Amino acid sequence: MLLPAGSRNAAEDGFPAPAPAASGPIRSIRKYAVPAVRLVRDDGKVVSLPDEMNDGRPIVLNFIFTTCSSICPLMSSVFAQFERRLAADADKVHLMSISTDPEQDTPGRLREYARKFHAGLEWQHYTGTLAASITAQRAFDVYRGGKMSHTAVTLMRAAPGKPWLRIEGFVRPDDLVRDYRELLAAR
Repeated sequence: MLLPAGSRNAAEDGFPAPAPAASGPIRSIRKYAVPAVRLVRDDGKVVSLPDEMNDGRPIVLNFIFTTCSSICPLMSSVFAQFERRLAADADKVHLMSISTDPEQDTPGRLREYARKFHAGLEWQHYTGTLAASITAQRAFDVYRGGKMSHTAVTLMRAAPGKPWLRIEGFVRPDDLVRDYRELLAAR
C-alpha cells in the first residue's frame, strides 16, 4: 500500500513547497469510468478524452485553471518537478491537466501557462466546453461546484483498465515519483 513519505523537497519553480499536513496527503485506490467527452488540447486539436487517456502510457492527471493564484500553481510546479525527476523516462508517461475554467482558458492561454512551467511534450493541457469540463470533473470526483471551490487532487493510473491512485492534498514531487514507480511495479 502506498503511504505518505517524509518531506524532502525544496521549491524549484518559484513556488514554495506546501507545508506537510499532519498526516500528509490521503491516498486511495479508486475505479473511475473515463467519460466520453471531447476536449480541446493546448495545440488546438479537438480530442476524445478516452482516446487521450488510452494511448498505452500511464496517466498522471490534475485539474487546474490558469488564473488561479492558490493551489493550481503549486500543483503545476509539482508536475514540472515530477517531469524533470523522471528525466529520460518522462516520455513514457502522459501528464494531463484539465481546465476547470474553460470559458477563460483558451488553447493559447493554456500554451502560455504550460510554458511558464516548462511543460515537456508529454504534458498536455485541455479545455473545452464548460459542460465537458464539469463532466470530467464529476467522473473523477473533483467537482466542487465551481473553479474557486477546487481542492488539490492528483490522479494516477498505470495503464488503461487499471485502477486509479487518488492523492488528495499536496503531494511533493519526490513522493509523486515514488508513487508512480510503485504503481508501475504493481501492474
